[in-house]
Amino acid sequence: MAEKHINARGLQCPGPIVQIFKEAQNCAAGDILCVEVTDQGFKKDIAAWCKKTKNELLSLEEEGGVIKARIKKG
Repeated sequence: MAEKHINARGLQCPGPIVQIFKEAQNCAAGDILCVEVTDQGFKKDIAAWCKKTKNELLSLEEEGGVIKARIKKG
C-alpha cells in the first residue's frame, strides 16, 4: 500500500478532482491519496466523486482554510 500526496491548493473546481482522478489511475487498490485543497466546494465534490468511483473517503477536515482529504483507492 502506497501513500501519494496531491497539492491542489489554489485550484478551483474541477481542478482538484481532475488531479485526483489522474493520480488515482496510477494507484493500486488500497493505496491512499492525501489531498490538500483550498476550494471550499471541494468538500461536497469529493464526497460525490468517491461515491461515484467506489473509492473510500477516509477523512475530510479543514484547518486554516486548507481542506485535507484522505481517500482509499477502491
